[in-house]
Amino acid sequence: MEIYLVQHGEAQPKSVDPARPLTERGRQDAQRVATFAARLGLEVEQIRHSGKTRAEQTAVAFGEALSPPGGVVKVAGLAPKDAVQPVADALDSAPSEWPS
Repeated sequence: MEIYLVQHGEAQPKSVDPARPLTERGRQDAQRVATFAARLGLEVEQIRHSGKTRAEQTAVAFGEALSPPGGVVKVAGLAPKDAVQPVADALDSAPSEWPS
């Protein structure tokens, strides 16, 4: 299994919008990197995000570019202050190969 970690694009400051969506630059950067990943032939089974607005917007850009069969999904445990052990345990017990 290969895991690719992607940080969200540039987000609005909390003082401008408490939900902190991507800025225009953040959207463009996410789309540019996602398009580059697609041109490289990167294949992923699924794209997961924390549910935060900026993370979801970035994940959607990657989903549009990569069209993962498992889609783009919100999952618990990916927020910045979440404990990492549950995610590590889930990855450790995941199948070593995704179905084709």
